[in-house]
Amino acid sequence: MDMARDALVQEARELLAAMENALLEIEAEGASPEAINAIFRAAHTIKGSAGLFAFDRIVSFTHIAESMLDRVRNGTLPLDQPLMALLLECSDYIAELVDAIEARREDIEPDPERRARLEDALNALLGEPKAQVATVRQAAPEPAGQVEVESGESVSSDNWHLSLRFSQDVLRHGMDPMSFLRYLGTLGRIVHIVTLPDAMPAADEFDAESCYLGFEIDFASEVDRQTIEGVFEFVREDSDIRILPPHGKVAEYISLIGALPEPAGRLGEILVKGGALTSGELETVLARQAAEPVPAKPIGTLLVEQEMVPQAVVAAALTKQKQGEEKRAQEQKFIKVEVNKLDALIDLVGELVIAGAATNLLARKQKDPQFEEVSQALSTLVEQIRDAALTLRMVPIGEVFQRFPRVVRDISRELGKEIQLVVTGADTELDKSMVEKLSDPLMHIVRNAMDHGIESTAARVDAGKPAGGTLRLNAYHESGSIVIEVSDDGKGLDRERILKKGIERGLVQPDQILSDSEVFRLIFEAGFSTAETVTNLSGRGVGMDVVKKNIESLRGEVEILSRAGQGTTVRIRLPLTLAIIDGFQVMVGESTFVIPLELVIECVDVGGHDTRHNIVKLRGEPLPFLRLRELFDLPPADGVRESLVVVQYGQHRAGVVVDRLMGEFQAVIKPLGQLFNQVRGISGSTILGDGRVALILDVPNLIQRASRAQAALAWHGQATTTPEQTGGN
Repeated sequence: MDMARDALVQEARELLAAMENALLEIEAEGASPEAINAIFRAAHTIKGSAGLFAFDRIVSFTHIAESMLDRVRNGTLPLDQPLMALLLECSDYIAELVDAIEARREDIEPDPERRARLEDALNALLGEPKAQVATVRQAAPEPAGQVEVESGESVSSDNWHLSLRFSQDVLRHGMDPMSFLRYLGTLGRIVHIVTLPDAMPAADEFDAESCYLGFEIDFASEVDRQTIEGVFEFVREDSDIRILPPHGKVAEYISLIGALPEPAGRLGEILVKGGALTSGELETVLARQAAEPVPAKPIGTLLVEQEMVPQAVVAAALTKQKQGEEKRAQEQKFIKVEVNKLDALIDLVGELVIAGAATNLLARKQKDPQFEEVSQALSTLVEQIRDAALTLRMVPIGEVFQRFPRVVRDISRELGKEIQLVVTGADTELDKSMVEKLSDPLMHIVRNAMDHGIESTAARVDAGKPAGGTLRLNAYHESGSIVIEVSDDGKGLDRERILKKGIERGLVQPDQILSDSEVFRLIFEAGFSTAETVTNLSGRGVGMDVVKKNIESLRGEVEILSRAGQGTTVRIRLPLTLAIIDGFQVMVGESTFVIPLELVIECVDVGGHDTRHNIVKLRGEPLPFLRLRELFDLPPADGVRESLVVVQYGQHRAGVVVDRLMGEFQAVIKPLGQLFNQVRGISGSTILGDGRVALILDVPNLIQRASRAQAALAWHGQATTTPEQTGGN
């Protein structure tokens, strides 16, 4: 029961996200049958799933919303802005009901006042249906040549013919057959319709919850077959629906009459009366049908003739078989797996990697060629298993991005600004554990951009900008990392104001020379704010420091790029995974360190290079570097031939000086524990093949340290150099 409940909650949230996306699409691009069907489908599926578990609160509320949506589908209710706002609020309230189900509190109404207000609004719309209006954007009528016309010997009718036999369970599933016919009427004109009650049982066998009706319909419309099939999308799996196009083949009508349970003569009369066939065409159809060789009878027909099985049972079985085949053909090739199972798999793969490293070490010590060969093959397989396992946890970042269209819509209206959201790179993948932790930092950055970054409409017009601002969310891969950018075309950051505030708070010295990036980095300090007013969204100096801490906890970094009057970009850079990496093993003295291999550019022999002031000239370019021995206060060593490992993170490079290069190594990242969480320059640890622990270096932090040291040295040199000395140089 708990597993089924969890599955319901997950499915409901996915459907609500689809519902919200469809509503926002309608608001931006206008109503379309596909979007309206998506909204209706979401509400209907949530109601049906909740009904299976007797979650009556969500069933009763969703039923009212579904009834209103049915009128929207049929064109009797206009989908205007007030109704859009009401539907979005209904979606939010259904989400509250789903949260209550997850918390095992489904018997407690989460917000009675809100429910009563929403139900009153929905019932008001249902109680006063408006006149027929055109609310669904229809495709422009296609030329006659575009209408589906079958080749071969054809009938003369210009109309579609639909033969409908609804499932007996259609009413139990919450569907009203008449709603489909009303919706069909919005796509064209129903020329002729005949209701067939032949399947009605005797009175004592009649079930009021079962549907026994069939329909033969002649329909005039310029739409294509796919559009007509879409009308019956929600009952297609359980019903027998046959659609014959204008000027259909004679052979199709022969097949239709032969497949339907009603007598051929009666069906022929209906087809002639509705205009699907002329009398002459009907005679041709019946004659051809009679002249065709009698095929071998299927087993179902034989069982019916021998009165062993009722006809209704055979018909239902054949229908189910056909639907099952179609469903399997269209079935998505995905399965849902609990996250904790994936985490357990990753942990086991990590232990396998460690065991593989120990095997390699033992093979090298034994110096047995066959043992080494087997060990190498094992390492290759472990690496492939590792990559495949990590791929299982990779999900598109669109899972985070999809919540922001609604956020931008609501906040822009609250602020009275025109803001358009542009999302790119939503299919870029990263580890699911990061996706869950990215939501809050991105939300704060987006809110700041809308509140403080993008100007009011009047201010933008005065500045010669378009009245509406643009907010961009972008994601892409670069140098083994994922980069997420939040950009706006607003007024940009005020460098001088930020610097002044930093000096007032003692964060920088008045005579200190800072680059733009260093000045903008000040806004990540706790409590730092230059806002003159505090709003519901921002301005209290709380948030950006938390953003930085959250990103750094994921072994990432955040930087700000801004140009006055043009806008601001907040760039977040994260590793692709937090579990297992390819590492480059180095040693300083007897201590072992691991550098993420994807960040290593090259290794250089330090001998022969001028390394004064921790800057080396590499191929004509200055490169700042750090000595790990000095950084971690390791004992000095004489006669060691040092090596320089050049690392790059984003657009920044630096060097790391070590004693020995040990080669590539698969590193399983282990947390350092609370005691060492605040240690800078280290992002984690790993276990070596011989059981020793090695520290994983935090490359972004090391590059930042090297760059700061270089900048401080340059500033100190400028401060202590006299004009005469400068001229002398």
